[in-house]
Amino acid sequence: MRLFYYRQPQVDNEMVVEALITRSELNVNEYLEKLSRASSKDGCGALVMFMGFVKGLVGEESVNELIYEAYENYALSKMVEIGEEAVKKFGVRDVVVVHRVGNLKPGDPTIYIFVTARSRGEAFKAAEYVLEKVKHEVPISKLEVRSDGEFWVLGDGRRIRRPKT
Repeated sequence: MRLFYYRQPQVDNEMVVEALITRSELNVNEYLEKLSRASSKDGCGALVMFMGFVKGLVGEESVNELIYEAYENYALSKMVEIGEEAVKKFGVRDVVVVHRVGNLKPGDPTIYIFVTARSRGEAFKAAEYVLEKVKHEVPISKLEVRSDGEFWVLGDGRRIRRPKT
């Protein structure tokens, strides 16, 4: 089930900037095929995909699940803004950002980023840029449920223990 879907209207040689928040896993092959076929017509030869997933171990502690919640409308508009910045800054053609929400177990995908470009260098740089900006600027909270308690995880990796209620 998709919570909300936003797609930037296609402009500038059919460039795509998309953002999606979903509770479901993504059909990665569908995105890979769609983006590579469309972008190759514009001279692109690189598609970088990043997928983050839930860690099963943090330090010495077992992770049982991560609980993601999003302020959906703002999160989506911010992800599109970041994608548009990457297009301008790195000269890439497409940026797609998909973030999952809900209760996720170790090994479950949490975020997908797709970037197409004429060359791999720009695609890799843009994908890393998008990931770091999403982690630090998009209002998606992450609660880590571990063997030693519950912790809010901040974009810089810091953990703050959630008080017991």
